[in-house]
Amino acid sequence: MIDSHDELLRRIHNDLMDGYDEELEMEIEDQNVDALASALDETLLPQHREARRVYFKELFRLQAELVKLQDWVVDTGHKVVIIFEGRDAAGKGGVIKRITQRLNPRVCRVVALPAPNDRERTQWYFQRYVPHLPAAGEIVLFDRSWYNRAGVEKVMGFCTDEQYEEFFRTVPDYENMLARSGIQLIKYWFSISDEEQELRFLGRIHDPLKQWKLSPMDLESRRRWEHYTKAKEVMLERTHTPESPWWVVPANDKKKARLNCINHLLSQMPYSEIERPGITLPDRIHHEGYRRHQVPGEIYVPQVF
Repeated sequence: MIDSHDELLRRIHNDLMDGYDEELEMEIEDQNVDALASALDETLLPQHREARRVYFKELFRLQAELVKLQDWVVDTGHKVVIIFEGRDAAGKGGVIKRITQRLNPRVCRVVALPAPNDRERTQWYFQRYVPHLPAAGEIVLFDRSWYNRAGVEKVMGFCTDEQYEEFFRTVPDYENMLARSGIQLIKYWFSISDEEQELRFLGRIHDPLKQWKLSPMDLESRRRWEHYTKAKEVMLERTHTPESPWWVVPANDKKKARLNCINHLLSQMPYSEIERPGITLPDRIHHEGYRRHQVPGEIYVPQVF
């Protein structure tokens, strides 16, 4: 449990600040981060202001490297699958958003599949994931993946013991097939404490803009914390292999988790900067006799602001 009321308020405040930062990240450019970051955090202690400034600087630096990685993936035809797993509210969505923020969605895309429908439940378990695998020059990020069977499906009783065991028998072969086809698979588990998940759930409960993130399943997962812990331990033990290892990201501190994960991801590929041809803006062609037609006023969006 969280030690004191003041500590709870402090941590909720920090969580709110993180939400504000999420909106600022796309607005603040690297060259003016110092001025803007300091102007926006006057309520923070000096050490927290400095930590926030460093976070922005490092995030932008890493995102610039991600753009280089993207260019290299396209140029070499590399194929990448990145899996993000972890408890509810562990921060998977946050790091996925920072990875994709400045990348081309035609190159780097996110897959977040809903619960399987009646037809999919009768298919080979891995079948519904296959259409989303990358072609040459693509990066696919799975916000949860086929490891649902080892986690939520096991804990919530959505699969039988036989299906659970078959998953562990099959997943090494499946992932080896991906590797033989030229797909690089990288698997991350985001790890948070019992106390930190409690705080983040409380933040979502009391923030109308985040309540949509809490489903009945999320609340039930909170009650079954220990069952999820056991399922995670079994999953890591049985699916962490030299050919397809897991990487655990300590995620109690959201910002550090994002930076550490992106930094590690960049280290997993031997990318280099691809030289781009120079770009010259062509002159606009003017045609004699061209007249622009007036757009009817009633179809304009009302200028409320």
